[in-house]
Amino acid sequence: RAYIKSQQNTQQGFFFIDKIVLYSCAETLLCLVVELMSLIVSTDHYLKQNWIYFSGSFYYISTTEKSWQSSRDDCLGRGADLIIIDSREENEFARKFQKRLWIGLSDRQSEGHWIWQDGTSLDESFWHPGEPNSYWGRDEDCAEIKYINDVNSWNDLVCTNENFWICEKKTGV
Repeated sequence: RAYIKSQQNTQQGFFFIDKIVLYSCAETLLCLVVELMSLIVSTDHYLKQNWIYFSGSFYYISTTEKSWQSSRDDCLGRGADLIIIDSREENEFARKFQKRLWIGLSDRQSEGHWIWQDGTSLDESFWHPGEPNSYWGRDEDCAEIKYINDVNSWNDLVCTNENFWICEKKTGV
C-alpha cells in the first residue's frame, strides 16, 4: 500500500490507497502518453506531405484536376475522403485556397437529396443563390466550391467535369 497525505483529519493524517488504484492511474497516464506520441508522429507525417491542419482535421489540396469520383478515389488512397463541411468556419477555411474544389457532397443516389459521401445528411449548407439547380438539362450531381468571394460558395456540377479537390482526414482530437 502507498501512503498519501490527507487533507482530512484521519488517523495520523494519512489514508491508504491500494496499489491497484495507483497502477490504474499509471496505466491511464501511459495510455495518454502513447496516444500523444502517436498524434505527434501522425502530425509530422501529414505535415511533411503538405497537408494543412485546421480545427481537428488535416486537409490535402490537390495540384491537379480530376473528376469527382477520381478525386474521391485519390483521397481514399491517402487514408482520407473528400471534405465534409459541417461549419461556417470550415467553409471559410476551404474557400481561402481560391480555387474551384470538389467537396464530398452529391445527390447521385437520389436526385435532389444531397448527402455527404459518408452517408450523413446535409444539415448546414452554403449554396450560392440559385444553386443547386438542374434546369440546364445536365445531371449536376456533385458539389464544388466555386464562388470563392461569397460565403455561399457551393455550386452543383456534372461529376465528370475536372476540378481540384480537397481531402479531409479527421484526427479524432
